[in-house]
Formats: sequence, C-alpha cells, structure tokens
Amino acid sequence: MMTRTSTALLLLLSCVTAHAGAQSPTRDSAEVTVRALDDQERRAALNQDYAALERLWSEHLIVNAPMNQVLPDRAAVLDWFRRGMTTRSSFERTIEQVRIEGDIAVIMGSETITPTGNAPRAGQTVHRRFTNIWKKEGDTWRLWARHANVVVPAPAAAKANK
Repeated sequence: MMTRTSTALLLLLSCVTAHAGAQSPTRDSAEVTVRALDDQERRAALNQDYAALERLWSEHLIVNAPMNQVLPDRAAVLDWFRRGMTTRSSFERTIEQVRIEGDIAVIMGSETITPTGNAPRAGQTVHRRFTNIWKKEGDTWRLWARHANVVVPAPAAAKANK
C-alpha cells in the first residue's frame, strides 16, 4: 500500500513540476505578438504615426504620463501628441519582463528618449521606466494602460559617497 501511495505521489509531483516549467504554445505566441505590437507602438510614437497609434491604442487607453499628468483616454493622448508634447528624435525601449494572464499582457522595462521641439526636456537624453498593459479586444491586442516615469540621476555628491 505504501509503495502505491509513494509511486502515485511521485508521479503527481513529476507532472506538476513538468507543467510548471513549460509554457503553453498559446502563451508563447501571445508573448511574441505583444512584443511585436509594443515595438510597433514605440516606432509609431517616434514617427508621430497617428493612424498606427489609433489602431494600436484602445479607445479606453489611460496614461500616467511622465509629466505627472493622467491622460484619461485615447483622444486625450492623441491630443497631447498633436500639440507637440511628445516629439522626439530617438526612442529606444528595452523590455525586461512580460507577463500574460488570459487577455491581459503586462510589459515592463526601460526607455531612453531624446525629446525635440516643444516637448518637455527637449534636447536632453531622458531615461524612463515604463509599464505597458495590453488587453485583447476581440481578436486584437491593444495598448490599454501605460505608466512612464523619468529616472532622475542621483546628484554628483550622492554618487561620490557610494
């Protein structure tokens, strides 16, 4: 009796371990898709491609912007873009983590931009941390929420004390 119980427990443990280590093909393909869409969104923002942004952004998009403002929907974010508040000569994004649960994908990482024109911090190299939340709407993933904040370098005196 003990041998059967031990064998059953070992079998169960090996199945659970194997399942925990494997990602489903659906999750893998969803990750490939949202990573590609996130890069399309980055390029569309850099190039001020409003048609692409409207396609990639949910109507319900909400953005906690680096300038300490919440933009409550896609129309407000597009208006921010059209007023020149987001023009930049470069925009790089490094994805550090992706998590997908059902119809939600969370992407986190860092960004480096060089704003131009009327954009805040124009001419500077700006480092930011970001979180992009993508939501599946029907058959399509769309950017649903975003938070980005500027990483302020430590003062020189604080760096010298380290």
